[in-house]
Amino acid sequence: MPASDQILSVAQMRAAEDRLIAGGISVEALMDQAGQGAADWVWRIAGTRRVTVLCGPGNNGGDGYVLAEAIRRRGGDVCIVAPYDARTDTARNARQLYQGEIVDPEADISGEVFVDCLFGSGLTRPLSVQDQALLLRLAEAHRLRVAVDLPSGIDADTGALLSPVPAFDLTLALGAWKFAHFLMPSVALMGSLRLVEIGIEPVAGAARRLTAPRIIAPAGSAHKYTRGMLAIVGGEMPGAAVLAATAAQGAGAGYVRIVGERPDNLPIDLVADERALSDALDDRRTGAILVGPGLGRDHAAAERLAAALHAPAPCVLDADALMLLDASSMADRTASAIATPHDGELAALERAFACDGSLPKPKRAMNLAARSGMVIVAKGPDTVVASPDGRVVLADRGNSWLSTAGTGDVLSGTIASRLATGLEAFTAACEGVWLHAHAARRCPPAFTAADLAKAVPQALTDGL
Repeated sequence: MPASDQILSVAQMRAAEDRLIAGGISVEALMDQAGQGAADWVWRIAGTRRVTVLCGPGNNGGDGYVLAEAIRRRGGDVCIVAPYDARTDTARNARQLYQGEIVDPEADISGEVFVDCLFGSGLTRPLSVQDQALLLRLAEAHRLRVAVDLPSGIDADTGALLSPVPAFDLTLALGAWKFAHFLMPSVALMGSLRLVEIGIEPVAGAARRLTAPRIIAPAGSAHKYTRGMLAIVGGEMPGAAVLAATAAQGAGAGYVRIVGERPDNLPIDLVADERALSDALDDRRTGAILVGPGLGRDHAAAERLAAALHAPAPCVLDADALMLLDASSMADRTASAIATPHDGELAALERAFACDGSLPKPKRAMNLAARSGMVIVAKGPDTVVASPDGRVVLADRGNSWLSTAGTGDVLSGTIASRLATGLEAFTAACEGVWLHAHAARRCPPAFTAADLAKAVPQALTDGL
């Protein structure tokens, strides 16, 4: 995994910086690299327009002094607001090297670009009333807002808002991504995200950011079965299964069929397998099974779920299947499984598998994956993918237009299609999440789930 893709906790980040320092890089050099790198981005935005930098007492404030001096030396119009004296040796040194204007916090300050360097990723308490007021006032008085590392008032490990936080246009992660860069509610306030690298090495076991997959086209000798056959279990609401099947057709599987009762108005390019469900699912050519979209929650639905879990193929569980699932259902299963819960379904699964639902979302997904043996796709505007072996990936914030009925069916169909092609379950889940998000980016605003499903082949093209 490239170091630029890893997501580190506060403790992991400090340990990584300590390793650099032990290797001979000074704290001053790291601060200079971070501040200069952040200044590059601010300079692109501001140029010679007025920049106000809010500097705190610690090393995040020190980064601000370096940034401001770099802007000043390039000919920029910059001032610093410093409500505290610098309290670390490195920050004090950076303040001494700054040769520009320092403005009283009580002054009437305005400008084009506001840069928040008040507190960084180590913050675990609310801001004081005075700091809150100053932060909000300066943010309001500037047209564009940039946060260095994180907006002040955010818990880096959980994404929780410790205090009221203004919305920013750009957030510059220093050294490595933090969990808050991908988790709600914090990510909704961060604007665009960019990484300023300072030489942090890869950290064993670190979470990673979801990046574009390298999708392999079928071999020249491929046919519909070798490309992957996907069985989708129908239910009392057949439209959801058809929607998932449409997405699956565009995501790589060579043969998509709906098993069980034939839906009305079945598209001509979809196959309905009306054999007894156990016979249809026992087909050894089946690469994956999807069960849940439109399944229902009655006794018949529970029987369909049991048949899918008894079959030998890997499976994807979504929607109603997640509400019917319990720990005993998975006890004897050997084939891999992927679950795709939204928040409510995630809570239901945690109850079924006796997991703690009070933890941050990545930890919840990791615990549930370890307890259930399933790959967990905890979907939402901050999607987390976790594997039973401890791997965890966080996706970029989702397109807000995805908040419409049926898009979850499209996601499960896309993931199941990738699983049917023969991919390992965690890889299939990650590729499906990326394709789903990229398809949304290709759609116009206010798209429907059907529009999204039809955009999946275009997203797949971009992944080749």
